[in-house]
Amino acid sequence: MNRFPPDYHKAHVLPSPNHGERVGLIAPDMIILHYTGMESEDGAIDWLRRPESEVSSHYVVRENGEVLQLVPESRRAWHAGKSFWAGKTDINSHSIGIEIANPGHTFGLPDFPDRQIDAVIDLCRDCMRRWQIRPERVLGHSDVAPVRKVDPGEKFPWARLHAAGIGHWVEPSPISSGRFFQQGDSGPPVEALQTMLSLYGYRTEITGIFSESMKGDVEAFQRHFRPDRVDGIADASTIETLHRLLTALERFA
Repeated sequence: MNRFPPDYHKAHVLPSPNHGERVGLIAPDMIILHYTGMESEDGAIDWLRRPESEVSSHYVVRENGEVLQLVPESRRAWHAGKSFWAGKTDINSHSIGIEIANPGHTFGLPDFPDRQIDAVIDLCRDCMRRWQIRPERVLGHSDVAPVRKVDPGEKFPWARLHAAGIGHWVEPSPISSGRFFQQGDSGPPVEALQTMLSLYGYRTEITGIFSESMKGDVEAFQRHFRPDRVDGIADASTIETLHRLLTALERFA
C-alpha cells in the first residue's frame, strides 16, 4: 500500500487500500463519526486495512488520542455504506469518515476517554476549517443509516463537541409525561412529525403513518439529540427538541 502525506498534521499515516474516487464532487462537505465496534482497537484497525473487508475510514482515533490516517481526504473511503442525509445518498462521496476506537454496544458501550474526545475535537475542527464544513454537517453513522447502525452511540458527548463549534445541538427538553406517538399511530400529527424529521435531514417518508422505519428514525434522533431515553417513541421531549433544533438552524430561520 502506497504511503501519502497526512492531511491532518498530527496524524500518523497507516494506509488502507479500501478507497476510490469521490463521485460527483471533489470537496467533502460532511464528517461522519463512527465507533469501531470491535473488542480490540488493533483488530479494528487491521480490519479497516484488509482488502477483503471492503471497509475503511479516513481516520481512526485511538483511545489514547493518537490519530491514524488510513485514506487521503481527497479519496472516497468506504465507511458509511447505504446511507442518506438531506437528499443525498452517496454519503461516502460527501464525507470524511472518522472511526473512534470503542468496543460499542456489543461490549457494553464504555465511556469515551477525555483525551480521545479532545483528539476528535481537534481533528474535526481542522477538517472543518480546511474544507469549510458547516457544524451541523458533522453527524453520527446512526443519523445517516438509522436502524442499520447505532454508532457512535448514546454515550457520545455531542454537547461537548458542540461547545467546541462542532455539530449541532440544543439542550434536550426534559422528559415528562403527556401525549406521545408511537409505531402504529397515524394522522396529521404523525405527518407533521415526519415532515420535521425530513426537514432536518432524515430519510423519513411523509405518509401520516408511524411505521417501523419511522420508529428507527426517531430512535436515531434520540440517540444523538435526546440520549437519556432511546425508545423510538415520539414523546413531547423528542418533538420539542427536534423543533428547537430546526428553529436554531439558519436555513430554517
